Amino acid sequence: MTVISLIILLPIANALAIMLGAPARRSALLASWVQLALTLFAVLGYNRTVGGVQFGSSWSVAPEWGLSLRLGADGLSLIMLLLTALVTVAAIHASPRIEKREGLFFACILLIDAGAAGAFASFDLFFFYAFHELALIPTFLLIGLWGHGQRHAAAWRITIYLALGSIIVLVGLAKLYLAQNVALLPGHARTFDMIVMAKTPALIPAAAQGGIYIWLLIGFGILISLVPFHSWAPGAYASAPTPAAMLHAGVLKKFGLYGLLRVAVPLLPEGAKQWAHVLLVLLVLNILYIGLVTIAQKRLDTMLGYSSVMHMGYVFLGIAAGNAVGLSGAALLMLGHGLSIAALFAMAGHLRQSSPTLAFTDFGGIAKRAPFLGYAFGMAAFASIGLPGFANFSSEIMVFFGAFGSVPQPGTLSFSAIQIAVICGLWGVVISAVYMLRAFRKIFMGEDTGSAVVAEPKCDLRWAVIILLVALLIGGVWPKSYLSFIQPSVEAILAK
Repeated sequence: MTVISLIILLPIANALAIMLGAPARRSALLASWVQLALTLFAVLGYNRTVGGVQFGSSWSVAPEWGLSLRLGADGLSLIMLLLTALVTVAAIHASPRIEKREGLFFACILLIDAGAAGAFASFDLFFFYAFHELALIPTFLLIGLWGHGQRHAAAWRITIYLALGSIIVLVGLAKLYLAQNVALLPGHARTFDMIVMAKTPALIPAAAQGGIYIWLLIGFGILISLVPFHSWAPGAYASAPTPAAMLHAGVLKKFGLYGLLRVAVPLLPEGAKQWAHVLLVLLVLNILYIGLVTIAQKRLDTMLGYSSVMHMGYVFLGIAAGNAVGLSGAALLMLGHGLSIAALFAMAGHLRQSSPTLAFTDFGGIAKRAPFLGYAFGMAAFASIGLPGFANFSSEIMVFFGAFGSVPQPGTLSFSAIQIAVICGLWGVVISAVYMLRAFRKIFMGEDTGSAVVAEPKCDLRWAVIILLVALLIGGVWPKSYLSFIQPSVEAILAK
């Protein structure tokens, strides 16, 4: 059994142990820290000189269909596994005291963790999809049983949307499987093996790629909250308990982006070209339209929810660039956004204890009474805006430069469609600064209104936030620490 297998099996085993009577919070914390240690062991033990998929293991499930549980990790997978482990540790530390069904609560968190880790480490199309589905039911339970406000409506809305997105993705993956040119494959039989598929040039006929790509774009787009399929996300995050919001916005939402990078980019290049202009229009709407909607929000939780939707537009812009710089920036931004939004939701959960509505008018001058909270929230807000020194800045710079230089027309004076999208995206940076700095000013600066008495967070929440901020600072001060894993994997994807 490899270290990657242990990373996936550990949270599943601990979830079962908790349901059988093991101490819930203590067992979940132990499992999350051990998983983080195993992930760091895999990261440090990964041979970047050799590259490719390492720590591999495979179990045959249905040989006649070419179906097997194949686990492993390349540099891109390791970065996503690291994101999953970091946010899971932080989410469990940030969990409030649970009065009812504590065992089920922490078991759900661990199952979401296992589903995300399994999806990022699976190199079989079927299990790549199946592991993601493992996380959907726990998400529904966490919001429906322990959420806030209109939690039941939010739980059903997110479940219906994500189930619809998953069904559309399944149709796209089935069409991808059936469209394979079997004459090019070993044994002349279709396969679910993503490594074999990626190594087989022209596996999917060019004429079929457009029809498959649009299914995957719509399906993954719903899961990612691409406009106009975004309306489930803000309300769900506002109603979700703190760890569920952290895990879904920080980790699970990245499944669709990872799927586009891992499946659509290497296997459907002609399909991507066919629908490129549609994607550019939608990602600009994500950045500008949702950005303006975010400015209009009067509550912290809905503002963070819309902010998370908005920033997905930047990742799509990196994917649309289709070159090594843009795709590497998109992958790094997935990490940076996951860490920063998880930290912000963790602190929003603490503020909710003083003001259940999280309305900006209920706060003011909190930094005087809770300086650590003010300092940490400011750092996470600056990271989300994309200020220098954080991973988000490094990644957004790469996305903009990769996208703007993706069209080989050095002698022309006119702008291409993707270059116009970059210019629009730059205005999004201004918009994000407006709503995030306004939120920081209303909550932490000015006169102490006394409406919401906020105390300094306890050690558990402090550890959660510090872990995430340190990882963000490493990516900003030393981006090569992450890019040395990401870039070789991206170059291998583009070489297919």
